[in-house]
Amino acid sequence: MKSKSQGATTDELDRQILNLLQKDAKQTYSEIGNKLNVAHSTVYDRIQKMEQSGFITKYEAMLDAEKLGLPLITAQMTITTDPKETENIARKMTKFGQVLEVATSFSEELVIVAKVVARDQAELHSFIAGAIAPLQGVLRIRTAIVTKKYKDERFSIGLEMKPSK
Repeated sequence: MKSKSQGATTDELDRQILNLLQKDAKQTYSEIGNKLNVAHSTVYDRIQKMEQSGFITKYEAMLDAEKLGLPLITAQMTITTDPKETENIARKMTKFGQVLEVATSFSEELVIVAKVVARDQAELHSFIAGAIAPLQGVLRIRTAIVTKKYKDERFSIGLEMKPSK
């Protein structure tokens, strides 16, 4: 099965390479090639093409804030907006360092859903009151502080779309 993006395509080998990179992006081309029984130059060429085509957008280190001594709280915000201002508000929210994710959702009404972090409840309150609430078009903000995470991962190319047992 091939997937496409602006004229570029990926095949099964590309997806296997992507899967290995997602598990450990520090692997060398040779290590990936050995695991897939292909030459390291093939891995190098494939990765270069996937970067140029935009399939690979970023390499990053996942940090454990608690182990780093940064006890952050996470909150999920649902922001009801004037529909004419939703896009502007969402774009402005992407500029704040405390905001980790921003998306729009439509169920009964168009809302912005955001994941934010703060050092404590006081800082979270201050951020919401000082930065989000004053944005033109914000009608209502609902905030839920995350008390326990059961899973916290990013999309994986090897994702199975059925529940595991």
